[in-house]
Order: sequence, then C-alpha cells, then structure tokens
Amino acid sequence: MKDYREDIADYIENEIAVLRMLDTNAINDVLNLLANALENGSMIYIMGNGGSAATASHFQNDFNKGVSEYTEKKFRFLCLNDNVPTVMAIANDIGYGEIFRFQLRGRLRPGDIVIGISGSGNSINILNAAEYARECGNTVVGITGYDGGKLREIADYRLHVPANSMQITEDIHMVFDHLMMSIFYRELCGIEHWTKNSL
Repeated sequence: MKDYREDIADYIENEIAVLRMLDTNAINDVLNLLANALENGSMIYIMGNGGSAATASHFQNDFNKGVSEYTEKKFRFLCLNDNVPTVMAIANDIGYGEIFRFQLRGRLRPGDIVIGISGSGNSINILNAAEYARECGNTVVGITGYDGGKLREIADYRLHVPANSMQITEDIHMVFDHLMMSIFYRELCGIEHWTKNSL
C-alpha cells in the first residue's frame, strides 16, 4: 500500500495558503452587490463549463433555495448551463461559443447581474456573454483562477483565486459560494450556521 499522506498534507497546505491570499474587499463588494439584487428583485444569471458548470448550479441552489427559504424576498438566480436541451440546441445549430450569450439576448434588464465562472478566465462562451452584458450596461462578476485571463480584465467585480491549479481554484470557487451563503444566513435570516466555537 502506498503512503499518500505527504501529498495530502501538501495539497491542504497549498489550499490554506491560497485561502489566506483572497481579497476580502472583493468578496465584501460582491456580497453587497448580491444583497442589492435581492432587494431590487434583479435577475442573477450564472454560468460555467465543466466543473464550473456544477459550481454555477450549486450557487443557484444555495441562493434560490438555501437562503431564499428563510427570506420574504427571494434571490432570482438562473443558471444558464442547467437547461441541457437548450444548451445542446444552441451548440449544435449556432455554436458552442454562443450557448450563454444567446440565452441573454433580449432578456437582460437594467440592474440584472451576469456571473461567469472560468478557471482560466478565457472560456470563449463565458467571455461572449460577459461582453454582451457589458454592452447592455449590466454588471459582470468574474470568478476566476490562474492569472484571471480576459474575464478578470473585463469584469466589474472579481472573485479571483491566485492559484495555478484548477483543482484548488475550483475548490475555492465553492468556498466563495458557501462563505457568502453562510453570511447571508446570519445577516438576512438570523440563522447561525457557523461560529468560531463550532470547530
């Protein structure tokens, strides 16, 4: 039997180091952006590819059901990669690069938010949707890793993971979700899901 414990410890230590480098001001800004969207009834469109698609779905679940279960006003997240027939039809008939932008065309309203999740920051379908949102005057949130790519450059708000590892990047993208969800549980719902004494 092989001993993987050193590799396990290295991974954990690397993740902790990256967590300590996160920009808490940026996270705070996105929390306020989402709180305003809740108050105003704005749509929050979210999207990703591969593992990031799963993260986008998880965001939608945690805000539309998790937090919204306990609030009078409800979050209005819509995950653009969840409707498989629509995504496949657009990809087949128009092109994979259009699967998200096509869904936004003619639907974005003032105050709506578009969140793109891309580890590299260079996924063309995410960039197409983000650029379209910017053209329409909507706010774009980029959730990225590595150097952030083009998405980090064009986004209005940036949740960036400074790591050259897709695994750690995707881990921490889920941390963003659960961190913000946990804070909203406390601030909006009066529910304490985490305290310093719970460790």
